[in-house]
Amino acid sequence: MSNDGREIERKYLIAMPDRAALASQRGCVIWRVTQTYLAAPEGETRRVRRIVTDDGEHFTRTFKRRIDFMSCMEDEAEISREEYEALIAEADPERRPIIKVRYRIPYMGQLLEVDIYPFWTDRAVLEIELPDEQARTDIPAWIRVLREVTGERAYSNAELAREAAGGRVRS
Repeated sequence: MSNDGREIERKYLIAMPDRAALASQRGCVIWRVTQTYLAAPEGETRRVRRIVTDDGEHFTRTFKRRIDFMSCMEDEAEISREEYEALIAEADPERRPIIKVRYRIPYMGQLLEVDIYPFWTDRAVLEIELPDEQARTDIPAWIRVLREVTGERAYSNAELAREAAGGRVRS
């Protein structure tokens, strides 16, 4: 995320990678994430995360407002367990929590974030945060990109949470 609170990222649908190969990448950190969407005003997304790592349990809250297909304004902060539990009471009833394993891998000056979801066995999502919209992405040969899905709402976690609530996550 940039210093002005803007998050710029590219997102790719990828073939399901070998988890052991991901975990073995130099500097890889694995997050086990439960991501719950909260009720929010039109045009804004609000969520809380419970993140479990080898270092323990962490909680965050994030408010986002989309700027364009590739960028959004993001206000994210670490919060206490008590704040997390209080915010969970504001969960959006139209969305289910998203549970995923995120592999955070430094690669050529970028941070690759590979999300593995329990409802897909053949694909995953790769996100790469960028310093600006013209920045180039470097994707390693050991990740097979199926297609870029930057800006495709169907592949946002918020939309996957809505589809999960309706029992219709794309297989």
